[in-house]
Amino acid sequence: MTMRSVTLTRLLSLVSLLSAVGIITVLLLQGHSSATERHATMSTVTASPSTSHSPTPAARPSAHPTATASPTAPPTPAATVPTADAALTSAVAQANGAVSVAVTDLGSGQSLTYGADGHAFATASIVKVDILATLLLQAQDQGTTLTQNQQSLATTMIENSDNDSATALWDDIGQESGLNAANQRFGLTSTAGGTEGNWGLTTTTAADQLRLLRQVFTSDSLLSATSRQYVQGLLDQVESDQRWGVSAAASGSDYAVKNGWLPRSATGLWVINSIGEVERNGHQLLIAVVSDGNLSESAGISLVQSVAQAAAGSLGTA
Repeated sequence: MTMRSVTLTRLLSLVSLLSAVGIITVLLLQGHSSATERHATMSTVTASPSTSHSPTPAARPSAHPTATASPTAPPTPAATVPTADAALTSAVAQANGAVSVAVTDLGSGQSLTYGADGHAFATASIVKVDILATLLLQAQDQGTTLTQNQQSLATTMIENSDNDSATALWDDIGQESGLNAANQRFGLTSTAGGTEGNWGLTTTTAADQLRLLRQVFTSDSLLSATSRQYVQGLLDQVESDQRWGVSAAASGSDYAVKNGWLPRSATGLWVINSIGEVERNGHQLLIAVVSDGNLSESAGISLVQSVAQAAAGSLGTA
């Protein structure tokens, strides 16, 4: 073989080798490019998930819904606040002196106070309910019950309005200091016990007497259920000639009442008061009417009864 043949053969072999290397290189570069493209595509999916592969989360209520998304509900009508009607204003206008009434419907919660509410009225015998409530609260505090003698005195004090019984129990409660301490706890803000043993000259307002009635007739009370039932039972049994007053607002014979009457020696004018609970056309009402400056006992009773009836009517119970 000549030298030229050997050289040519080597050149051909070198060309073949270079060609093979070039083909392999191209293939490797193409594979790398495809892999890079696939990696880029996967990176895009990971960084920004497609909605076609990720379900849309349930919409949450907006903290500030638009009028379109959540229409505005119609306004709730304002609760009717009872006011004195013509009958009540007319009844109060008949007073020769001062008169005030407070009434609440335990079913609807509506209440009304009208008249000379800021006037300090002498209680006369309606304070006897307060005396008994104070006595029962003190017994509860001490973990005791009323003695047989105290029960006997309470019966005659409430059912017969006996003054000697009231004086004995007034002393038992610590007179005005005991009454005032209990009344502070009961929430009576305008009642002051009579001094020097004059329990009948305790001063009060119709609104305070309504607060006292709540202590006796509702569970929102410092008095236990047993104590409340005890007072209610006595008020149910007031003697027949003392069952006038707020009982005039009852639609039947279902009522409990305590009255007070007192001629003032300095003027000859009468204090006439009445407090209690009545059933009126399916409504349970608490009513307190206090008055002074009445020309006579009968005139005062007539005034109290007409004011009680009119006040009950103002609550829409007629």
